[in-house]
Amino acid sequence: MSEHPWKTDMFFSSPWNYLPEVTDSFHLPEKIQIHDVTLRDGEQQAGVEFTVDDKLRIAEALSEAGIHRIEAGLPAVSPSDTEAVKRIAAAGFDAEIYAFSRCMISDVELALECGVSGVIMEVPASHHVIEKAYRWPLERAIEASVESTLFAHENGLKVTFFPIDATRATMTDLLDDLEAVATNGYVDNIGLVDTFGVCSPHAITYYTRRVRERLKVPVETHFHMDFGMGVANTILAAGEGASVLQTTVSGIGERAGNAPTEETVLALLTMYGVDLGIKTEKFTEIARLVADLSGVQQPSNRPVTGEKLYNVESGIITTWLKNVGDDLTEPFPYRPELVGQPQPEAVLGKGSGIDSVAIWLGKNGINNAETTQIETILAEVKGKSLAKKGLLTNDEFLEIVGEVLPGRTG
Repeated sequence: MSEHPWKTDMFFSSPWNYLPEVTDSFHLPEKIQIHDVTLRDGEQQAGVEFTVDDKLRIAEALSEAGIHRIEAGLPAVSPSDTEAVKRIAAAGFDAEIYAFSRCMISDVELALECGVSGVIMEVPASHHVIEKAYRWPLERAIEASVESTLFAHENGLKVTFFPIDATRATMTDLLDDLEAVATNGYVDNIGLVDTFGVCSPHAITYYTRRVRERLKVPVETHFHMDFGMGVANTILAAGEGASVLQTTVSGIGERAGNAPTEETVLALLTMYGVDLGIKTEKFTEIARLVADLSGVQQPSNRPVTGEKLYNVESGIITTWLKNVGDDLTEPFPYRPELVGQPQPEAVLGKGSGIDSVAIWLGKNGINNAETTQIETILAEVKGKSLAKKGLLTNDEFLEIVGEVLPGRTG
């Protein structure tokens, strides 16, 4: 690790992140992988419908970016999903391809037909969900899990056991049930599943530690964003040894969505010094692709990939931007090219300042306006922006300039 790992040419995080008092308690695994669930859990967001070709395009983009594992879908959902999983598995991508499966022999057989290398095998974990939502006896869930995981393993598939709603089970019940499946059936990995995003960051570390201590097998995360905790929980679980992190592009997914890939990977890189080997410069391009194909538009200030993330309206920050030149990690935590964003741009609005107007005058070839004239233009810019409740276009700016500097706008 470099002498100052919190500051590189591409990002500038806090030196506190790397203090021994902070890092001594970490148990980060030597290797961490991202397992993308955009094509399965992402599609479960209400109103999202990916075609087979959509899924192929997204899978290709993810693989090209260096995503390690892609969950191509649940073949049992429809013939279209089966076809998508088959085509993705046969495409020869660098990413490892998994299918999602219920703990049912028939689902595993479909996954085998699709040619995937692994399966994420789900079963309800909390006894109240088993009894109330599924109306099963507990024994049925355990027996189905044992039989189907063993069948998947015997047929050459890697098995991640995925207990739904684990975080609303009692820890005793959960650990006993997991051990029964791992002992009598088969698991390669255990999914730490927070289906409803209800586990606090403090409790996630406890959850991760207890499962790892009891089962002695690798664990992977699957955390939702119902309370906005998904990224923090994912990072904390990694700090307790979780070696696979399940995420989605832009955090799309059921209800409030899943832990977003972009924030998770960037946080590990800049705050923990963990480089996953993923081409972060592809993030904005992939986010735009998924937004296009899913019809889910993201906030303009979304972390990492928001369309206006590098637009600067504040007069104070515009002055910073002017003064620092190319040293963009002073006004921003990471450079735009690290995540595939365009270079910063000063925009005009109610929060703009003198330097904002000077920059825009320069863009229009007007370089010798007096300070009092710039101040007059700025006052008009602020008033027009407030009346419009939005940023000014260049034409609107030039209209103001024409009134203050007649004959100077060509």
